[in-house]
Amino acid sequence: MIITDTHTHLYSEEFDQDRDEMIQRAIKAGVSRFFIPAIDSQTTEGMYALEANYPDAIFLMAGLHPTYVKEDYQVQLAHVEKQLSERKFYAVGEIGIDLYWDKSHLPQQQDAFRKQIQLAKQYKLPIVIHCREAFDEVFEILEEQKGPDLFGIFHCFTGTHEQALQAISYNMKLGIGGVVTFKNGKIDQFLDQIAIEHIVLETDAPYLAPVPFRGKRNESSYLSNIIEKLAVIYKISEEGIAEITTQNSKVIFGI
Repeated sequence: MIITDTHTHLYSEEFDQDRDEMIQRAIKAGVSRFFIPAIDSQTTEGMYALEANYPDAIFLMAGLHPTYVKEDYQVQLAHVEKQLSERKFYAVGEIGIDLYWDKSHLPQQQDAFRKQIQLAKQYKLPIVIHCREAFDEVFEILEEQKGPDLFGIFHCFTGTHEQALQAISYNMKLGIGGVVTFKNGKIDQFLDQIAIEHIVLETDAPYLAPVPFRGKRNESSYLSNIIEKLAVIYKISEEGIAEITTQNSKVIFGI
């Protein structure tokens, strides 16, 4: 079965000691499609190296992560725009608003989010949204920007049933990862009320490892644990979960 990890930071320094072995474990587990979100200009070189080493499996995004929106964010946005003008990407991400760590740069985060959505529309690409303690702020901009040319993935969705429906209303799939296996994750309590056509799989590796690896380094092979949980929730075979969610990812990324 073909499994797609729609969000994995394979360039992370957490993988510097065993990156190739970790990727091979994932491939052996059936994960053959890895979509790589950008953080800032410092991650570009590592992303290109991954693509060169695994050209049939690695698919890159361009973007500026909200927690990296600082005083120089306009310089970072110029880097994103330059990349998009020079070569193929499969999404603009990860972008959005994060008020967990720092609320002082909210205006800059809003500006960066809005401008990157507009870049995605210009290049006819999906967006991949990072949202932490900022649902109202993210939805405000999505409402402003909504339309047939706005679509993508609400990465690491951790909201309520109502927020899930609102995200879906903006042509977003819900990125489901390790949180669905957590006892206090809560999304498992309503996910069966969301049609599986709105779901894609992700790990956010090296972060948010699923049970039974919670608290340890996450990796893409652990998608099997997420699929196992979703098979129970949706009462569909694990092969069915893999097939449907991979098809959903193709709808978003076009590949």
